[in-house]
Amino acid sequence: MSLIKWTPFIDPFEEMDRNFNSMLPASWQNQDSFVPSIDMYEGKEAVIVEAQLAGIDPEQVEISIENDVLCIKGESEKKSEVEDKNYYRKEIRRGSFFRSIQLPTHVLGSEAEAVATDGVLKISIPKAPESKPKQIKIKTVKK
Repeated sequence: MSLIKWTPFIDPFEEMDRNFNSMLPASWQNQDSFVPSIDMYEGKEAVIVEAQLAGIDPEQVEISIENDVLCIKGESEKKSEVEDKNYYRKEIRRGSFFRSIQLPTHVLGSEAEAVATDGVLKISIPKAPESKPKQIKIKTVKK
């Protein structure tokens, strides 16, 4: 068991956040970037992925699908930052992001469509038709 230094002037919630963040994967701990949150669900004919990208120019986002893995990457740029501001909290994350998601079924990536509305990117990826087993008849040859 390690000793915890007593710091009476630190907000107890900040200590809890720090402890929680120490348990996250290293890629999530980087404060200069972020990982967009997603919702993924399956419709009758397509897999739908919605990513929350508020404040990000859709023109700066790249989407690719390869081997049933969806990749979303882009960059959130800070327009201007005033260095002399006296921040009490600075939680808005800026920088590049990358999200890779294994899709739950085989898809037709070349037919995917993406639409950005009110800070939400909605990607619709048609499902590939299921491959049905083919029965092969055996031909008999008489000698």
